[in-house]
Amino acid sequence: MREFALNLPNATESFPFRPDLPVFKVSGKVFGILTAPGQPDPSITVKSDPEDARALCAQFGGISPGYHMSKKHWVTVVLDADVPSEVIEELVTASFDLVRPRRPRAPQAV
Repeated sequence: MREFALNLPNATESFPFRPDLPVFKVSGKVFGILTAPGQPDPSITVKSDPEDARALCAQFGGISPGYHMSKKHWVTVVLDADVPSEVIEELVTASFDLVRPRRPRAPQAV
């Protein structure tokens, strides 16, 4: 999961909370927090659209409201639970997309 997150464009890793708690950012904004290695339930916390978050929590036992984060805008995904790896990667990518800077739109022709 660490490698996947760091392969997103301009993604960086930092350790602002503890030396063993990786935080993934793009343009200084957090899009993921991975549990420390060796934890009993490895997980990643990612930003999510509030409606998607509610649906995901209802669909998967391994997804719950964000641990130590806004329960409305973040979810925590247990990596070895019932959530397929493709869904986890989609969630990480969606979180990245929610926080990355938007490019200015091209002027519309009149």
